[in-house]
Amino acid sequence: MTTKRTPRPRDPIQLGKLMVDIATGAVPDAVDDGKDTAAAAVGRKGAAARTASTTSERRREIAQAAAKKRWDAAAKER
Repeated sequence: MTTKRTPRPRDPIQLGKLMVDIATGAVPDAVDDGKDTAAAAVGRKGAAARTASTTSERRREIAQAAAKKRWDAAAKER
């Protein structure tokens, strides 16, 4: 399981109090967020996995469609 740190306040006085509370054990520094680390690592593939699974022809089609949208939007602004 992964752990999540408690949020740090912006106010320096409150931050100092939180640091003392953590040091004395009054407040836990990190809590278990209930997420499985292996499952979280699998979910971080993102664009790299999508690029690897897409053919160059399909990527070209996507890029051309995006460029057409950008140019159409620019033409409408004039």
